[in-house]
Amino acid sequence: MSSNHEKYHYSVTCKTDDPAVLHCLRALCQYSEKEEYPQIGWGGTKRNEWEANNGLFTLRFTSPEYRQNYISEANRLLSGHWKVIGENDNDPAEPQR
Repeated sequence: MSSNHEKYHYSVTCKTDDPAVLHCLRALCQYSEKEEYPQIGWGGTKRNEWEANNGLFTLRFTSPEYRQNYISEANRLLSGHWKVIGENDNDPAEPQR
């Protein structure tokens, strides 16, 4: 695993049944992460992966503050269309290639 991926270990597992909301939440992940390579945070959340997981997906951040900012912004913009299932402080991202 790359050291860049290891930095992204603060995760939040979410659920939505709406593919448009999934894509909005992925974009908010990139918006909320302030470190280099923010796309690492939403790796593994493509639509086919989301569908295979019955609407569940996990996003990762380099700090608990970035994760909390994500949750706050997602609630502000998309309240009622998604929910937090759980959080984990030791869940590093894995390379997708």
